[in-house]
Amino acid sequence: MTNSTSAQTGALIMFSVLATLAMLLCILTGSEPDDLADFYTGYRTLTPLRNGLAVAGDYVSAATVLSTSGVIALSGYDGVVLVLSTVLSLLLLMRLLAEPLRTAGRFTMGDVLARRMPGRAVRGAACAVILAASLPFLLVQLSVAGSLLTFILGISVDGAKAACICVVGALMIGYAAMGGMKGTALVQIIKMVMLFGASLAITLLVLSRFHWNPDALLSAARQGSGAGDAYLRQGLEFGRGARGRLDFLSVQISVVLGAACLPHVTMRMNGGSSASAVRRSMSWAVGATVVIGLFVTVMGTAAAALVGHQVITANDPQGSTSLLLLSSALGTDYPSLGEAVLFAAIGGAIFMTLLASVAGVTLAAATSVAHDLYAGVLRRERATERGELAVARWAILGIGLVAIVLAALVRDRNLQVLIATAFCVGASAVAPALVYSLFWSGYTRTGLLCTLLGGTACVLLLMTFSTAVSGRPDSLFPHHDFHWFPLRTTGIVSVPVGFLSGWLGSRHGWRSVVSALRAAVASS
Repeated sequence: MTNSTSAQTGALIMFSVLATLAMLLCILTGSEPDDLADFYTGYRTLTPLRNGLAVAGDYVSAATVLSTSGVIALSGYDGVVLVLSTVLSLLLLMRLLAEPLRTAGRFTMGDVLARRMPGRAVRGAACAVILAASLPFLLVQLSVAGSLLTFILGISVDGAKAACICVVGALMIGYAAMGGMKGTALVQIIKMVMLFGASLAITLLVLSRFHWNPDALLSAARQGSGAGDAYLRQGLEFGRGARGRLDFLSVQISVVLGAACLPHVTMRMNGGSSASAVRRSMSWAVGATVVIGLFVTVMGTAAAALVGHQVITANDPQGSTSLLLLSSALGTDYPSLGEAVLFAAIGGAIFMTLLASVAGVTLAAATSVAHDLYAGVLRRERATERGELAVARWAILGIGLVAIVLAALVRDRNLQVLIATAFCVGASAVAPALVYSLFWSGYTRTGLLCTLLGGTACVLLLMTFSTAVSGRPDSLFPHHDFHWFPLRTTGIVSVPVGFLSGWLGSRHGWRSVVSALRAAVASS
């Protein structure tokens, strides 16, 4: 970490300016006080380019940038494959689901699922699954925000991380409540522009340092990682045995099928003016994600080369501070202002990434609570637009406060299990439900409920007793061991369970699904 007071001061000024600017934009462009369609979709007035950048902004979260760059810095090949899986997930969404989602949906994922199978049970189950996928993701983002802000600002006082979580959480609530779909979209666009600019600058400096020779960069990364040639082979992150290969495969399945099916990403499909506009938006989103993925790959590799494994893990065992450490290392080449400018630039980009990520997830969860649970279940056919919009804003406040409290309580634990849980719920419950609902005419209400509840229940059960929660030094509870599921993610089991549950529920009803779930759990 940089010891430069000017770098920390520059970062603080940058954060203050960005937070104020984003709040002003949310206020100026936010929805009308009583206009539900404006709050949920912004009247679908975003151009394909802007909507594409907003989709990419929701998709490229702070956890994605920081965690993935850390995995690349520490584990090399495994992290690069993770980047490829992330890009592939958005590409699959673009090719298979984007246009049907826009055609079938109105405001939420519950609208898509209830189009053919209306009913309170479907709306309630959709809301429960959306919350199960969104809340873990939100907790991780807030926890990362607390860690990164204290690191960037050089604050080591006890309780500083909790205070930073509260500050980011308060901004998150304000952006989502006042900005709605259109306001948060502008925050996402600002974030993508800043992230692109800062990443481009860092990437060019890295390549210049190694005389534009990728082989020299890889050689230095192999040496800096301390793993030698193993840095370029699978196994550093998950192990090289049969269990490690299964874990590696399970992660890829979960990311490819789950990342782009998270509710805050699919919600953005409703922002396009038409199905063809959504298709063009997704082209921009995929292109932007590919470019950011390339930058993250280069920066993660450069962190291994220029910072080194020992320094990275000393600051954070998961490597989430590797980009900041890299900016400090590159800034020493320009001793006058270089370190301060680079550190403030990458810090500002990460700060906006954090704010935009938590605002988007909060808006998606609150929208489902208001539209699916309140208007679709509790006040069916009696809810007014004014009442639903009020509930949406109160839900933003409630979800935000719960997330802030929980994130502050677990701020010192390894929360990677929560990211895995969110991806696995997306892959095991949301993805099968969307695929079946949009493309299978024989899908029934029972099958839909079996998919949503069966896939989610399988994920939560297996994750609770996985090595991500207990049994390893890097687990959520490292001093306890109650695991019996040997992997860190559940996708390799829970994804087939989700698809199978939907098929059995549609063909044979609940009893066949319960029997299949019991057999799947017993075999695992």
